[in-house]
Amino acid sequence: MTLLFINARLIDPEADTDSLGALLVQDGKITEVLPEGTEPGQLFRARNIDENSAEVFDCGGKCLAPGIVDIGVKVCEPGERHKESYKTAGLAAAAGGVTTIVTRPDTTPSIDSPETLEFVTRRAQADAPVHVLPMAALTKGREGCEMTEIGFLMDAGAVAFSDCDHVVSNTKVFSRALTYARSCGALVIAHPQEPLLSAGAAATSGKFAALRGLPAVSPMAERMGLDRDIALLEMTGAKYHADQITTARALPALERAKANGLDITAGTSIHHLTLNELDVADYRTFFKVKPPLRSEDDRLAVAEAVRTGLIDTISSMHTPQDEESKRLPFEEAAAGAVALETLLAAAMRLYHADLLDLPTLFRALALNPAKRLGLASGRLATGAPADLVLFDPDQPFVMDRFQLKSKSQNTPYDGQRMQGRVLATYVTGAPVYRRD
Repeated sequence: MTLLFINARLIDPEADTDSLGALLVQDGKITEVLPEGTEPGQLFRARNIDENSAEVFDCGGKCLAPGIVDIGVKVCEPGERHKESYKTAGLAAAAGGVTTIVTRPDTTPSIDSPETLEFVTRRAQADAPVHVLPMAALTKGREGCEMTEIGFLMDAGAVAFSDCDHVVSNTKVFSRALTYARSCGALVIAHPQEPLLSAGAAATSGKFAALRGLPAVSPMAERMGLDRDIALLEMTGAKYHADQITTARALPALERAKANGLDITAGTSIHHLTLNELDVADYRTFFKVKPPLRSEDDRLAVAEAVRTGLIDTISSMHTPQDEESKRLPFEEAAAGAVALETLLAAAMRLYHADLLDLPTLFRALALNPAKRLGLASGRLATGAPADLVLFDPDQPFVMDRFQLKSKSQNTPYDGQRMQGRVLATYVTGAPVYRRD
């Protein structure tokens, strides 16, 4: 099938451009990027394309960008399907402009064996309308004691290895796992946090947490965890990605590690880029995430690090929790928020606040995650997969959590005014979502 997008505002993170033009898609791939004013009939005749088998889509000046590649999505299969399934996560992703989800292994049981990995891969292929790439656990049961069979799991389709928020505190075990991962060419995704210092924390230490009486953790816990991991990277030479850098104090260490030539990248979450510690307000548990929301100074420092490229990726860190897990006292409530469907709309806050332009945003949302995982997507280039999102960056709406496609609706943006909406999402050239 041939699909021609005309009158589109093309957001190309690889070329760092935001310009009007057209895009030709054939057999699920981008075949040509065309200038503004392309006339469909003339183009089809010049390319010997049968007009009857082609569809022309007038974007009306709206933005057309590479589909989002979201690293760190929790889908609760196996074990907690009542919170989120591959079907509902896939529908939420499509509605949010996410064309590839990279799933976390913190399920029940953990995805730590080829058999479990094959089960979730089959489920994803059958139910999800978007690409699903699974991570596997770095240690068995995510207990930090014995590494998993990294080579076998890679053969079964694992694209990265992580124990998620269960930090491997035993440095000998972690160093051995990093060494083995390097020998296999595997990517290790870690959660930089000093585990004892951050245990039980529900907020970031400071005046606000003290006034609220909440158990808190210093931002130094993130810096200490990252410093340790960097030292082990120097020793092992492994490929490493920090899942969430959320504090200004961690940024100098990350900058030094990159300057020293280590194979390290880092991400942050959309919640830490658009919310701060004051949003907890009257103990609203939908704002309880891990690590906890930081100060406004930290938020702005992290946004600047994304702008300069020091922080490589932005992810949803989509973590569904049911009502029973959230309707508890703040320190007892489960951490996490859903964000697949709200990721792009929330990211538009950074654009409208003049903190990040659209090519920079999509470099962090699509291009850099794809490059880190060795994918061909994340770009508007000839030969790239036609994984695309069409969106209006200016369309206002009020977020209603009960309209979300996820099974769980624990979004901190509920009731908030948002600006920016997904109009359509395409996976390998096929529409998987179109807004009515």
